[in-house]
Amino acid sequence: MMKGRVFITGRHGFTGCYVADVLTAAGWEVWGLGANLPQEAGSCDREADLTDFDALSQVLEEVRPDAVVHLAAVAFVAHGSVDDFYRVNLMGTRNLLGALALGGYGGKGVVLASSANIYGNTKVNPISENVPPAPANDYAVSKLAMEHMAQLFANDLPIVIARPFNYTGVGQDPKFLVPKIVSHFRDRAARIELGNLDVARDFSDVRDVARVYGALLDTEAAHGKTLNISSGHAISLEAIIDMCRELTGHDIEVVTNPAFVRDDEIKTLKGDPSRLEALIGGLTRRPFEDTLRWMLEA
Repeated sequence: MMKGRVFITGRHGFTGCYVADVLTAAGWEVWGLGANLPQEAGSCDREADLTDFDALSQVLEEVRPDAVVHLAAVAFVAHGSVDDFYRVNLMGTRNLLGALALGGYGGKGVVLASSANIYGNTKVNPISENVPPAPANDYAVSKLAMEHMAQLFANDLPIVIARPFNYTGVGQDPKFLVPKIVSHFRDRAARIELGNLDVARDFSDVRDVARVYGALLDTEAAHGKTLNISSGHAISLEAIIDMCRELTGHDIEVVTNPAFVRDDEIKTLKGDPSRLEALIGGLTRRPFEDTLRWMLEA
């Protein structure tokens, strides 16, 4: 039996592709939205800009989704235009929620992707959902503002706010840290230039994160909740490079490029997944070494 029609914004983005596979396998009829659809887009994909309320409303009137997973965003912290963070991440989400509430769509669940970046440079480890937000860059501010704005629709829509910590996998843009490292080892490069080397991140596999989004959509008890998506373990940049050395048998010179160093860099992020685990249970996570192996062999 079909669970209903789910609408994924950013359907053909890095995360959206994996979430679509999970939801299709779980029995959802998957529809997608993109501002610029790729050639592989199908008959259940629609094109509209989140910042265009009228176009977005027309698409929703056609699709009439029972549920929504909102992934579309400007997500690269070093993105060149500060305005885009607020135009897309905040106002684009405002348009989506407004159109959903106006049309009466999304009654089975609306999952919004926020970010663990909202916690900033907190010294608390692990970071639970109770840690006060302290965003350290415009991307994080835009996501926190989105969370606050979403509360305006709490009485109209069954909203779940997910705060994923870092995750990676095959298909992620090489401008992100782990794909950049993997590509250098795959190409057997002699050296790699990186920014801040004294960072540690809570990394998950995108396939595991996609399964969590699917589980949140199926869990009515998640409605109205804000939840971390994390592994509970921080992996240092040095450890990632060492894993790649071991997996490939290739050594590489690591050079700090001052142009890549960010003064507002969040040094350590390690999430507390206990609230999520208590709610949906049965979570299994791939070892990060397996994720790196998958990426190196892709």
